[in-house]
Amino acid sequence: MLTLTGLNRRIRSTEDLQSVVRTMKALAAVSIRQYEKAVESLRDYSRAVDMALQVILRSVPGTAIRARRVPGKKVGAIVFGSDHGMCGPLNEQVVSHAVASMDDSDAGEKVILAVGVRVRDRMGDAGYPIEHHLPVPGSVAGIGPGVRDLLLEIERWQSVKGIGRILLFHSVLEGGASYHPREFLLLPVDEEWLAGLRKRSWPTRVLPTFTGDREALFSAVIREYMFISLFRAFAESLASENASRLASMQAAEKNIEDQLSELRRTFHQMRQMTITEELLDIVSGFEALTGGKGNAKIRE
Repeated sequence: MLTLTGLNRRIRSTEDLQSVVRTMKALAAVSIRQYEKAVESLRDYSRAVDMALQVILRSVPGTAIRARRVPGKKVGAIVFGSDHGMCGPLNEQVVSHAVASMDDSDAGEKVILAVGVRVRDRMGDAGYPIEHHLPVPGSVAGIGPGVRDLLLEIERWQSVKGIGRILLFHSVLEGGASYHPREFLLLPVDEEWLAGLRKRSWPTRVLPTFTGDREALFSAVIREYMFISLFRAFAESLASENASRLASMQAAEKNIEDQLSELRRTFHQMRQMTITEELLDIVSGFEALTGGKGNAKIRE
């Protein structure tokens, strides 16, 4: 049975844990906003890339320019998760979605790249061994280098392994602390989307022109499109991770508050019982010393 000292020590430990949880909760809330702002900052850049593609496509009659295709049925999948725990079912959900999608696919060999240690382990447990894995960036500033690493790996997939179809699996924040897994076809670029860009009306009366090799310019702009897509996947996944962690910390904080209330109630009960016992011992000792006369004097 716990003594008052042991109970008091447990209360202090629980209060320390409560302080840690509150700090993690605050950090998660701040991080969500940072990654949401990173996604928002892509909108103007993405619009500029779309307009550049529109100019290139409208300068060519028919469908002469299209996304490059790599022969073969090999599929490359990039699965975004987390390096750290305490983020709820985020990793399980994105892995389940990726595995279900690839199980339904009639593609041949599948090559998997995991972003995050926990996704790597779960994909391996699901029967999809990971060829390569990258760490999750710890901040918005780390997303750019992570995207560059992915682009280098994608180039290696295409040139060495002949992989032409590349899928992204990551979580998307819906609002608050809710999110859902998403699948996005990175390559080959959707030709229906390119056709829609070609037909889209230009916002001004003057259509810009360009000089230089059209194919080279198209490839450069497509590379920017890929950079934006990968950056967005990183940022949305990190926002979802922190939203899930925020929800977990909120639940943990509620449990800790309930536990603290119970510990404090028990502590006060034990303290009152101890005080009562000590008072009874004092009275009993006084009666023993006075032979019971002390009681009568007290009554007088």
